[in-house]
Amino acid sequence: MGFGREVSTKKYRSNNLPDMPEWLVQAEDLPNRLFITPTEKELVDLISNHGELTKANLVALTQHSRTKVTSSIESLLQKKFILENQVSEYSGGRRSKTFSLNGELGYVAGVDIGATSVDIAIANFGQKVLARCSEELLVREGPIKELGRICELIEALFTENHLDPAKLRGIGIGIPGPVDFSTGTAISPPIMPGWDRYPIIETVQQWFPAANVVVDNDVNVMALGEINHGAGRGVNDLIYVKIGTGIGAGIICNGKIYRGASGCAGDIGHIGVDKNGPLCPCGNRGCLEALAGGPAIAERALKAALAGGSEILIRHYHEHDDHLTTVDVGEAAREGDVVSIEVIRSSGKMIGEVLASLVNFFNPDMIVIGGGVSKLGDILLSSIRQAVLNRSLPLATRNLDIVFSAIGSEAGVLGADNLAMDYIFTVESISGNSVEGIRED
Repeated sequence: MGFGREVSTKKYRSNNLPDMPEWLVQAEDLPNRLFITPTEKELVDLISNHGELTKANLVALTQHSRTKVTSSIESLLQKKFILENQVSEYSGGRRSKTFSLNGELGYVAGVDIGATSVDIAIANFGQKVLARCSEELLVREGPIKELGRICELIEALFTENHLDPAKLRGIGIGIPGPVDFSTGTAISPPIMPGWDRYPIIETVQQWFPAANVVVDNDVNVMALGEINHGAGRGVNDLIYVKIGTGIGAGIICNGKIYRGASGCAGDIGHIGVDKNGPLCPCGNRGCLEALAGGPAIAERALKAALAGGSEILIRHYHEHDDHLTTVDVGEAAREGDVVSIEVIRSSGKMIGEVLASLVNFFNPDMIVIGGGVSKLGDILLSSIRQAVLNRSLPLATRNLDIVFSAIGSEAGVLGADNLAMDYIFTVESISGNSVEGIRED
């Protein structure tokens, strides 16, 4: 099914490195694998990140000679992995060829699973989104029902848009919980009953047996979306902070996701900020998300309002059947409500102080703030910025940008497409008469 590689007499054997994900080793047997050399993979990644590049660009961006780059480009053109375009013109009037990924080579599906909904996007290899859909789905209803419906939606998108499902080469999935990246499974996800260690990859591959399925934490996926499509384009070291019901961070180090030893790097929501604070679902007291996450912000605002501190919040409370959300707090703040403004500022300060520690430790180029609570707006962002500046070393913040996400809620589904693309190619290392199949993140 799909485009197989050209018939070859070469034999491939896996180089099963200890840290290689199990699902990536197994992907060698999928019929849709595309084989590529390490140098070719390097060029493909650069072209993918920049959209299109000239040969001179590729030489400048790599450590390789012009001869090696030329040879690799010719090989990629022969395999039809990239296309040659004549669109760039130098000052001397000479036209220079540029190279882009061959969008017609195949498709990837990006799936962003949230607590109450799912977003799906089908993209080609040129990162052009060809089909989209969203649907309300409750993650707490379990993996069997949700994954079944997601696969139905993917099939429907291919049918309705007259796309060939045989060319679906990869599926990237972001889920709202901790993920063991080596196995592609959720580990004790607090808001996902029934998903603990459930075989997500195997279930989806029963529907799409030729597609390589990759699963990661939703914040990591959002960080991928931001560096490929949003404010983080061209940034090597970035922290993406999702502020919603919980608080988490996706860490981009040297252009790649940093997951840590067990895949849970960036779980900043459970950093303690007040040992006498409220009980967190994790069992500890005073965690950041228990004090500055969406529900905590709404609860603190409501408590102050019921104590007589805000007529505006009380009005919002009654207008929504005696229920108050962070959206109401944001609207009240825009109406000039002093209580709402103070709650937002204090929450931003707590988040910023935690981020200041990360800035001192990691020294990123950029911090991107996303998630539903980011819609509280500039009061939140300015409070975060001020706290980071106050608590970080001057050298660490000299070139630091702290911004809102440029793509908002799109970060997850676009990042999921990028996650799938990152594992499309099987990298081959040629040594003597043997060819050793290895894979790069």
